[in-house]
Amino acid sequence: KPIFSREGANVSIIENGKTIEAAEGPYGEEGMIVQQFHPLPKFGDSYMLIGSWLVNDQPAGIGIREDRALITQDMSRFYPHIFVE
Repeated sequence: KPIFSREGANVSIIENGKTIEAAEGPYGEEGMIVQQFHPLPKFGDSYMLIGSWLVNDQPAGIGIREDRALITQDMSRFYPHIFVE
């Protein structure tokens, strides 16, 4: 994946030397890195990724990104959640 990127752009998943999934995008000129692949959990026909936010070291919200592809992107479904006291 690119050193600088956003929401899955220019990410490739390679397994046993073969590309099993790839997402196009405008990033990568700054260089690439290799990161361990951990498949997302699949519920029904969609993969889900949870992002979390902290404000002043306190939980503030989560977002669930869901897609039929292993690589979630900017057009993936997004379900925001906020924590209110």
